[in-house]
Amino acid sequence: MPQVNVTIAGKAYRMACGEGEEAHLEELARFYDDKIGEMRQAFGEIGDMRLHVMAALMVADEVSELKQRVARLETDLAAIQGDAGAADQRLSEVEDRAAEALVAAAERIEGVAKSLIPAPVG
Repeated sequence: MPQVNVTIAGKAYRMACGEGEEAHLEELARFYDDKIGEMRQAFGEIGDMRLHVMAALMVADEVSELKQRVARLETDLAAIQGDAGAADQRLSEVEDRAAEALVAAAERIEGVAKSLIPAPVG
């Protein structure tokens, strides 16, 4: 199992991760370290544990907002897909009626054409 060294709030941590996940883990650590930096800049030195908790809560809040947004987008997508399905059904019905009208028109044209052909004499 690969090992990655990350630095968060000035402290080094050795972390294990899955094969190929090293860069992702490093990126996550940088993201979290940036959140701690934001907290430190906003509130000053209020203790490492408190900064970590506040940063974790900020990340959790962002995740919560993104989950809500994804849920809304999934609902919107389902509605759009439902509308598209209904539109496909209506289109199919219109196509069926148009085909029936074409068949009826062809039959009438054929009847008119037959009536115009003179009957053989004899």
